[in-house]
Amino acid sequence: MTERKPMGMPFESWVDRQIREAEERGEFDDLPGKGKPLPGLDRPQDDMWWIKQKVEREGLKMPLPPTLALRKEAEEALAEARGARSETQARQIVEDINDKIRKAIRTGMSGPPLNLMPFDVEEIVSEWRRSRR
Repeated sequence: MTERKPMGMPFESWVDRQIREAEERGEFDDLPGKGKPLPGLDRPQDDMWWIKQKVEREGLKMPLPPTLALRKEAEEALAEARGARSETQARQIVEDINDKIRKAIRTGMSGPPLNLMPFDVEEIVSEWRRSRR
């Protein structure tokens, strides 16, 4: 049976008493993390905290907006081109990502601004050659 708040008693005192009595009855003893601080208390307040926790706990991957995904792909392509086994392979990697960048600029993509221009193939191939000397 739920106890009602007596008239004239300050609300905070009544709430504090309810919590204290529940603790004394051991109603909080089997809660996970008892005696440990709540995770994330030191982080800034975030309205999406529960979604981010769920994604992290479930090991899910949040898809990036197309423009951000292309920026990430471009970074990876540059790294791959710089580590390519041959000049031809480096050139092909850069030309392939440039085709995707040009298409995105031409047709538009959803997400934040792309802020990406096609790479200078000859400059990257020259860098590749210099790194092999």
